[in-house]
Order: sequence, then structure tokens, then C-alpha cells
Amino acid sequence: MKLLQLFAASALVAAFGIPALAQDADAVKSSLRKKFPEAPIDAVRKIPYGNLYEVVGGGEIYYTDDKTTFLLVGTLVDVKTKENVTEVRQRQLNTVKFENLPLDSAFKIVRGNGSRKVAIFADPNCGYCKRFERDLLGISDITVYMFLYPILASDSMDKSKQVWCSSDRGQAWIDMMTKNVPPKGDGKCDTAAIEKSLAFGKEKRITGTPTIIFEDGERIPGAMPIAQFEKKISGLKTSQAASAASTAPQ
Repeated sequence: MKLLQLFAASALVAAFGIPALAQDADAVKSSLRKKFPEAPIDAVRKIPYGNLYEVVGGGEIYYTDDKTTFLLVGTLVDVKTKENVTEVRQRQLNTVKFENLPLDSAFKIVRGNGSRKVAIFADPNCGYCKRFERDLLGISDITVYMFLYPILASDSMDKSKQVWCSSDRGQAWIDMMTKNVPPKGDGKCDTAAIEKSLAFGKEKRITGTPTIIFEDGERIPGAMPIAQFEKKISGLKTSQAASAASTAPQ
């Protein structure tokens, strides 16, 4: 259940007269937890807009004041910079460090020299995943860490297990997603890696497929236009090369 729904449910029985103890983030968090004991409130911080505090819970962002007299749901835009503050902050919260991914639970698809890396969580019944997989056929010099993430249909797990138990997982996946060729694996090998991927995704609130994670930790829910994807991974490679050059001994 989304945080807003929990807030609404709690509002029927909560005592709204509880005063904030002090004008700081800890007091705001304490006040919200007293008023909405069932709602997940992960973090609260003061932001430089009016007297607003940012509330993060269940992967969602809300705003309140120092006395928690209201909850504001929506987008905050900086008028001076025209920046969507809420969107930028949401991207920050969704960041997943590439080195923290359970890469042993993924299989690799390598094209060219494999120098550019990306992780993808995908369901074998996902239409957008199939379209994106076809687009990826034209991308070179890339290593894709593919995480089987069967969440969409009753037979998604069976298909995922068949892919994982195939002699060539990457080829079995590509053939299934781009040519509708059923995987030849029997699904009876050790498939604990799939459960591990599901547990990781649940922890990181990955709720849709495909979900793309780049080397810089940026997470994109949904398929990207392939030109935008190429631009992103090329930019990361350029940034990495520039960083390496600047730190190299002279």
C-alpha cells in the first residue's frame, strides 16, 4: 500500500492535535510517526523552500511543515532554475550502486569488447523487454548483466528457470525475447539466483520491467529509446576515460 493511502487510513483515527516538539527534522519525523503509526516514514529533512520538510517513505516523496499540519503530494519546481526538484530527488533515491548489485545472480551478454556495462531486470513475458532486447541487438561494445525478474505472469518463473538452466543462458534469452524461440533448459537446475534477484529487487522497490541500472547507479524504470540509451552509456564511458586521465601520474 502506498504511503499516501496509509496516511489517509490513519487520519480516521489519528489525533491531529499532537504538537511538534521542535522545528527540526527529528521532531517532524517523530510527530508524523505518532500521527501515522502504520505508515513507513524512512527519512525527513529540511529543504530550502519555504518552511517545507521532505518526507520519504515507501520510495515516495511528500512534503510537510514544521508542525506537520499538512501533507503535500505533488511536484516541487524551483522557479528560478526551472528544475523539477522532486524528480531530481526521486532519481537520487532510486540510485543503486553498480558494485552492490548481486552480479552472481545475473548472466552476461557480451557484444564487441564489452567495455560498457549495464544491468537489466527483465521478465520473459514483458513486451517492453522484448522490444528493448531487439533494440539492444544493434548496440556494440557492451556487457549486459541480465537479471531474471519474473513478476508479470503465472508462467514467468517457469520460463526464467528454463533460461537459467540452458547451456547458453544469454543465447537462450535472446532467442526467446527476439524470435519467440522457447528455451531448451529443463528448469530443474539450481535456480536460487532467480530468488536472489527477486529479493534484491523487492528490497530496492523494483516494481516493473525492464528496469535499467547504469554504471553510475542511475536507475531507469521502463524501456528507453535506444538513441537515448546509447547516448547515456557513451557519456559514461567518456566520463570514465576523462577521470582516469586526470588521475594518471604525470
